Amino acid sequence: MKKTNIIIALIAITAITFGFINNIKQGTTVGVNIGNKAPELKFKSPDGKEISLSEVNKGRYVLIDFWASWCGPCRAENPAVVKAYNDFKDKKLKGAAKGFTIYSVSLDRALEPWKLAIEKDKLTWQYHVSDLMWWQSAAAKAYQVQSIPANFLVDPNGIIIDKGLRGASLESALARLVQ
Repeated sequence: MKKTNIIIALIAITAITFGFINNIKQGTTVGVNIGNKAPELKFKSPDGKEISLSEVNKGRYVLIDFWASWCGPCRAENPAVVKAYNDFKDKKLKGAAKGFTIYSVSLDRALEPWKLAIEKDKLTWQYHVSDLMWWQSAAAKAYQVQSIPANFLVDPNGIIIDKGLRGASLESALARLVQ
């Protein structure tokens, strides 16, 4: 019986040491992996209004989309992102009273090219943000973005449920959420 108690105590100590029990008590870990709580972002829109991810995320699925006006692959991907937005913005999604939207994070360094690209690529959603710090962007650092385009799909509770979705894989991931 003593051996069993010692083994249980060692397992409990190990679990606490490695954070297994701690994560259960404190909720989901903030991070950039699937299953993590998405790190908060709060940056200015092209018109200077601060927009936080948590404001946008309340009750809806959000695609956090990292891109830039100077990024050829990003601009080539934008039609797929626009299509996904148009296809799913008004759909009834699992557990999402407010549906789906996009929180675009630009790694631009100048306001005008960023604004022109939003217009030219018809990025019609209202949540566009940037700190205009290029690769030194605080958002890119928070999400460990090493290349763009990059994205993270967040559920209505702020949990990352998918990432790196491009083209048909974005459409497919969103289609799985339709009720």
